[in-house]
Amino acid sequence: MMAVLTWSARIVAALICAAIVIGVWKREELVRVWNVITIFDEDRIVQNFSNMNAAFLTTTLPRGDGPVTPFSQGDTLALSPAAQDWIEEHRLTSLLVLKDGEIAYEGYFQGTGADDRRISWSLAKSYLSALFGILLEEGAIRSLDAPVTEYVPLLAGGAYEGVSIRDVLMMSSGVVFDEEYANFSSDIQRMARVVALGGTLDAFTAEFTERFAAPGEVWKYVSIDTHVIGMVIRGATGRSVSELMTEKIIEPLGLEQDAYYVTDGTGVAYVLGGLNFSTRDYARFAQMFLNGGRVGDNQVVPEDWIKASTRPQAPTKEGAIGYGYQRWIPIGAEDGEYFGRGVYGQYLYIDESSDVVIVVTAADQAFRAPNVRQRNVKMMREIARSL
Repeated sequence: MMAVLTWSARIVAALICAAIVIGVWKREELVRVWNVITIFDEDRIVQNFSNMNAAFLTTTLPRGDGPVTPFSQGDTLALSPAAQDWIEEHRLTSLLVLKDGEIAYEGYFQGTGADDRRISWSLAKSYLSALFGILLEEGAIRSLDAPVTEYVPLLAGGAYEGVSIRDVLMMSSGVVFDEEYANFSSDIQRMARVVALGGTLDAFTAEFTERFAAPGEVWKYVSIDTHVIGMVIRGATGRSVSELMTEKIIEPLGLEQDAYYVTDGTGVAYVLGGLNFSTRDYARFAQMFLNGGRVGDNQVVPEDWIKASTRPQAPTKEGAIGYGYQRWIPIGAEDGEYFGRGVYGQYLYIDESSDVVIVVTAADQAFRAPNVRQRNVKMMREIARSL
């Protein structure tokens, strides 16, 4: 009996040792998985959103050696009681309002500050669209109507066979992809775990084989389409999105700080939601759009692309919110009113008629509740039109 117990103890000891070794070997991966699981926890979400480089693999996007594009102080906006309630109710972490390129309001909340570099979530899609427009004008990509497989042979034979670049830009690929953030087994959650474990997003994308509609016929917001845009860019240029983004957009903007991308295990940027900037640096990008793609005398993004990408392009339902090339156009929008939007309440809102830019960062766990998006747009419109 003693011999049996001793042998059993040895087996248990060996298993414990093996678990310890595996735990040490995979420690970084396990930490990243834990970060994915807990990233939106109420007591951690604000801190996490300002420190994604402490939790995930990242790559720096250097601001370059040029001067900072300055913001002067304009007439100060006094927020209405309704706006103050909105800030508190929707857990804003920062709010920056520019009028005529000058700061009308700047505020930071919930213990955050001006130097925090906050996660973009889907605001990153607007940046990728801008980069695509530059490359299209330069001739690196021949046409919006070229099939994505022309530049990404890896996707041949799967769900993206026969899908055009235009289709993925306006989220009408027809590819079956579950975007439900609250479902642990959804495709977007599985995609996040690929990033956390240092996996390969390209291989993950190539696994999709089903479509619910023919390409170009039905609009449905699926973030994997944005990753395909990134694959097209890399396939067309032979360069990383991080390098191109730094050269074509980051350096010309005159940012205050270096930016960074969250990446997968091969260094591929998480282009659908992994950019990180300070609030003021987000505003510099949005102001560049308001200025027709220019920073000073430098045409950074083609003006024609600014107009095309920020007007309704996708086959959305009549009377519903519009969608351009990775940009939202609100219901009842006047010409030149559009925004980028990220989960948990991130916004880059632009109103050309009022010459206003509004940047919102937040940690709003009720961001999917009924009418939240509509209330956010209504409040930003009220702020813009009060100036």
